[in-house]
Amino acid sequence: MKLRKKINLFTAVVFIILLIIINITSYFTFSHIMLKSELDRTEAEAERAINGISQTGHSVSAQALLRTYLPIDGMLQVVRPDGSIAARALVPEQQELEKVSTAYYKTKQRQIIKYNGAPHAFVSFPIIWVDGEVAELQVIENLSATANNLQTLSLVLLVVTLIATIPVLVSTRLLSNVITQPITTMIQTMREIRKSGEYKRIELSKESKDELYEMGQTFNEMMDLLEVNYEKQENFVSNASHELKTPLTVIDSYASLLERRGQSDPKLFHEAVDAIQSEAIHMRELTQQLLLLAKHDEQWKLHIETIRLSQLVDESVNSFRKGYKREISIIVEEECNVKTDKQKLKQIFYILMENALKYSEKPVIVVIGRERKRPSIKIIDQGVGIPAHDVEKVFDRFYRVDKARARKTGGYGLGLSLAKELADVIGVKILLESIEGKGTTANIVLSHDDSH
Repeated sequence: MKLRKKINLFTAVVFIILLIIINITSYFTFSHIMLKSELDRTEAEAERAINGISQTGHSVSAQALLRTYLPIDGMLQVVRPDGSIAARALVPEQQELEKVSTAYYKTKQRQIIKYNGAPHAFVSFPIIWVDGEVAELQVIENLSATANNLQTLSLVLLVVTLIATIPVLVSTRLLSNVITQPITTMIQTMREIRKSGEYKRIELSKESKDELYEMGQTFNEMMDLLEVNYEKQENFVSNASHELKTPLTVIDSYASLLERRGQSDPKLFHEAVDAIQSEAIHMRELTQQLLLLAKHDEQWKLHIETIRLSQLVDESVNSFRKGYKREISIIVEEECNVKTDKQKLKQIFYILMENALKYSEKPVIVVIGRERKRPSIKIIDQGVGIPAHDVEKVFDRFYRVDKARARKTGGYGLGLSLAKELADVIGVKILLESIEGKGTTANIVLSHDDSH
């Protein structure tokens, strides 16, 4: 069963049940009020009869007294303590009331009784009868007119219920259309996307704060994200294929050359082996970086500890000095202790330092201090710099400012992308300031300060 039909059926059933409950409640409430009102009226008539009989005394016969206060549609009788009838009067139309069983109750009674299928008001009061005997005056009044009115009311409520189901059914259909319209539009859009391969959006008529508008807005945002991710994926696969194609071509070429002339030419043999080994190393590094970048945030395992920035920088810079044989200066403006993942911070520092040394022949300066009141590590080079329009793009995967120079220096355009991923994981910001031809400053700004 479709959602629209479910909403129609459920809403209609609920409304109809509520309507029936309300009408039944109304009927029984009104019935109770009417019968109570009739019972009160009968009780008032009985009290008036008692007062009249008490005031009249022996001047009028018992039968005449009862006829004086006889209800319009009922019976009046006096019952002795032994249950016998001392006197009785009733209207001709209610002769059947003589057959009602009598009893002496000793206390005041009032209730609605059923006789011959019709409700009757019954009231019994103690009374001093004309002969001085303590008896009970009992009044029984037929409430058939009230019962007919209640029956008419029940028919009216039934007709109202049946008539009210029509607008209920219409309104539930309109309600289901309002609720399911965005869902139907979303389904149609998804089908169109599946057929055409294009990332389409739902047209939102007007801005509102209801859940249906938010659902449509969320769907459009999801389509935006999917489209961006799909484009990134296409670029990633294309660039990765291109980057792997180059070393594979070099390896294949040298392997063919070795097969033809490698045994007769030792110099060529060593050259080919060196080239193949170099390209294999490049491919291994590229693959490792790709695997790291393929990780999701929840897959990163963090080991948070308190470290001294100067110590981490000293250890790392000493390795670079030995490996690159380059001049690297360290300036400590302020000693800082931070809580972070040491290995991931060290990896970020390595990537930025490696870039600084690759693209600068002059000495590199590392400054430890604060940036925006937060601990920071600045890596300053005096190299070729980055054009202003490329600064925001260097963190994209496989993006290289100068592809020819990057290939010469062994870059794949993945280092800064990996650094950005690691920075996001450990809550670090990487800020780049660069002037083309003058140099670049890479600033690692940490968020967790444990200096105090």
